[in-house]
Amino acid sequence: MTASAPRRVRVRAPELTGGGGWINTGGKDLRLADLRGRVVVVDFWTSCCVNCLHVLDELRDLEDRHRDTLVVVGVHSPKFPHEGEHRAVVDAVERYGVTHPVLDDPELTTWQQYAVRAWPTLAVVDPEGYVVAQYSGEGHAPAIGRLVEELVAEHGAKGTLRRGDRPYVAPEPERTALRFPGKALVLPSGTFLVSDTARHQLVELAEDAGSVVRRIGSGARGFADGGPREASFDEPQGLALLDDGTVVVADTVNHALRRLDPATGEVTTLAGTGRQWWRGAATSGAAREVDLSSPWDVAVFAGRVWIAMAGVHQLWTYDPVAGTVAVAAGTRDEGLVDGPAAEAWFAQPSGLAATAERLWVADAETSALRWVDHAGRVRTAVGSGLFDFGHRDGPGERALLQHPLGVAVLPDGSVAVADTYNDALRRYDPATGEVTTLATGLREPADVVVAGPDLVVVESARHRLTRVPLPEEVPRGDPTARRARGTATEVAPGRLRLDVVLPIPAGRRLETGHGPATRLLVSATPPELLLKGAGAGTDLFRELELDPAVPEGVLHVRAMAACCDDTGPGAAAHPACHLHRRDRDVPVRPAVGGTDRLPLVLTDPDEQEAVRQTP
Repeated sequence: MTASAPRRVRVRAPELTGGGGWINTGGKDLRLADLRGRVVVVDFWTSCCVNCLHVLDELRDLEDRHRDTLVVVGVHSPKFPHEGEHRAVVDAVERYGVTHPVLDDPELTTWQQYAVRAWPTLAVVDPEGYVVAQYSGEGHAPAIGRLVEELVAEHGAKGTLRRGDRPYVAPEPERTALRFPGKALVLPSGTFLVSDTARHQLVELAEDAGSVVRRIGSGARGFADGGPREASFDEPQGLALLDDGTVVVADTVNHALRRLDPATGEVTTLAGTGRQWWRGAATSGAAREVDLSSPWDVAVFAGRVWIAMAGVHQLWTYDPVAGTVAVAAGTRDEGLVDGPAAEAWFAQPSGLAATAERLWVADAETSALRWVDHAGRVRTAVGSGLFDFGHRDGPGERALLQHPLGVAVLPDGSVAVADTYNDALRRYDPATGEVTTLATGLREPADVVVAGPDLVVVESARHRLTRVPLPEEVPRGDPTARRARGTATEVAPGRLRLDVVLPIPAGRRLETGHGPATRLLVSATPPELLLKGAGAGTDLFRELELDPAVPEGVLHVRAMAACCDDTGPGAAAHPACHLHRRDRDVPVRPAVGGTDRLPLVLTDPDEQEAVRQTP
């Protein structure tokens, strides 16, 4: 007697239909009838979801092991409005190295036909066109692999198995210096180190942010240490500079932290085993012995390397002295909950940036900007939940972002946000609590760094770095350097009167014909130093209030005056009007007995006439 095949509940598989059409098929529309005779795994995914990205990695091994009997078909089913745009889906398919047909289903037509309720979901269709199993979540590859083997054996015996090539047609490659870059870092030399994510390399660009200096990594997916040609990465993302001049790399799909020595190009492994963390595994210990889960960004804060562990919705830390890792914040529950670090919820944290006082976090799936302080408390500046997103400026509690992936701290302590799915660059000012838009028309900005007078944006879907000028109200320079320059002036805690004298060049006069001619902008590092008086105004004097609980900081003062060339005797042949501007950074230390009046003369040696106002 021969053993009978196991009995399974079978439902006729609905047709695969979607308004966006097919990708990776060479322009051909696929039907389930075209795949009859093969086992089909239908993968319902969306590009924002890290669990879906994990499943893409799991499926690669299945596809390799069953090349002539298994066909994987992706059905892209969007969560965010941006993901419903066909161009964004085409980009995601290439960015994540998807090598099977993908149906773009922006209206969720096939999703509904298969009664899908969660990302990711996988449906298994047998060679006769019946759904025989459905799985939600990640980690089901072993079970699906066993089921595929059973179906191949069963339908091979029945004569209903048809072996053949997969219906995958690779797109034409494009020649670009970068391909879906993820993050960037300004090196001490002034050049830029970029994670060239889709090409599995690191690329150093010249100061022009476009010319390639060198590439580090073989360019093939892999997990190997060695020199710049031998080392390999797998979709690297975040970068952070250590005090010794080396760089920590978040090697995302390898679930590891790597170390790059820029002087030699040598790559070594700092943390991770190459395996993805699963529930029940260790969450602390020797860094090379603990599994990680899709580390997306890294930043140095409070003496440790903080890790945006997107795969488990947590923040971890790496201690470079002890060589250990540990969970620092988050419960692994996905959502937005503030409070003590051990009780907070995150949702795919993907961008980090540190000041001396705060670690800022781009919490992608809640479309939120959040921070962690030294006391270990998590707070939210912008964002309210997993399904609250959009593009709206205004107070932080009302403003909306859409799946932000990157953050950077500006010289005045405000925060630039790479608002990825809004194709925009946003700014949050902790002093006022306001969100504004700095630039639009970018394509999936994934990171942003400060470089002199500019913000340099990683335009991931345009495969380049793009310069955006710092906004007018933000002083130029590095906020860390600002704190270190000059002797701190002792000022009285509480109220402080600021008086500014702004000289203007000889041969010019104030232009008062269209309203106030002067403008004064005041901010502080850290922002908490100023309880009152931050922001812009037209008077060159300001009543400030300092927080006595902040031991020291820097006042950033910018004064501007609209002035025009004189038109009298000796005037210029072609008179013009000018915006005259001077900046000053004043280190201050609140102290009993300190001065309660701060006069500033913003002068240059060649300037003679002064603008001064009194109330």
